[in-house]
Amino acid sequence: MKKKEYAVANEITGSEIKDLRLSLGLGRKDMASLLGVSVKTIEYWESRETPVTGPLVLAAKLLREHPQIPEELEIPEQVMPMRLMYMFRNEMCTLIDVDVSRRIVKIRNYTDRIQFRAFGSNDHPDYDQFMEFLRSRCFPETMDKIKLKLQALNLPFYDPLLIIEKTEGRMAEDDFYIRIIKNDRTA
Repeated sequence: MKKKEYAVANEITGSEIKDLRLSLGLGRKDMASLLGVSVKTIEYWESRETPVTGPLVLAAKLLREHPQIPEELEIPEQVMPMRLMYMFRNEMCTLIDVDVSRRIVKIRNYTDRIQFRAFGSNDHPDYDQFMEFLRSRCFPETMDKIKLKLQALNLPFYDPLLIIEKTEGRMAEDDFYIRIIKNDRTA
């Protein structure tokens, strides 16, 4: 079978990398964060006299053709007391910011795949829908021997948020889970 070829350059120069970064309005630190490399790597690439090869070349092509990508992928600053990241394997699908005391929920989806989003096609869930989502990631409240399950988790009663904190909402049959980040400065 013949090796496939692709219409992608084999290399990119340091000045092209710098021009791309500047055209995206990114500092070296932000470009490093976007590409998953260190700031020193960005500095090295930009100062090189010999061209850079490898995955960076394709990433640069995609960023040139879709300059909105950094903005679409940017994670906003946490302003609510709690943030949940609904994950599929290592990919963030939905960012959920919550103020439990005021019953406010705000989300941002990072995938176009509706079935991978925490709330499907609903982009503006209310607090009750948020709680229902949490319940869907927990064992049922009506399960047999629930007191033993709660005791094993060191929980005094059934509370979906507490259960998610202990289990990350992991289910045996899928690769989804929930990371919880609390922000004491916003409380």
